[in-house]
Amino acid sequence: MAILFLDHVQLAMPEGREADARAFYAGVLGIPEVEKPDNLKARGGCWFEDGPVKIHLGVDPDFRPAQKAHPAFIVANLPALATRIGRSGYLVAADQPLKGYERFYAHDPFGNRIEFMQVIV
Repeated sequence: MAILFLDHVQLAMPEGREADARAFYAGVLGIPEVEKPDNLKARGGCWFEDGPVKIHLGVDPDFRPAQKAHPAFIVANLPALATRIGRSGYLVAADQPLKGYERFYAHDPFGNRIEFMQVIV
């Protein structure tokens, strides 16, 4: 048995905040929303996918934001993304250098921590 690849990342969100998820993930990050399968729509939440990048937000009735655990996304223009996120009203926080990468953290509208990284060439 071998794990071949990661299919998607699921983050939790509070009930009824799909509009906030769309504003951040589609609006700010530019990841298009895709329709959830019919058998999962009643659960709430929303999915955002662009090629191999797949982020699914699921409603958790006991929601607490992931403040330590986080996905990390490799991006093409880290400074431009940091500016875009900051201008959209979200806090951008630099972190200690990591060999081979520039990076920062931001939180989605629900307080989930997300890392954004760019490979240093």
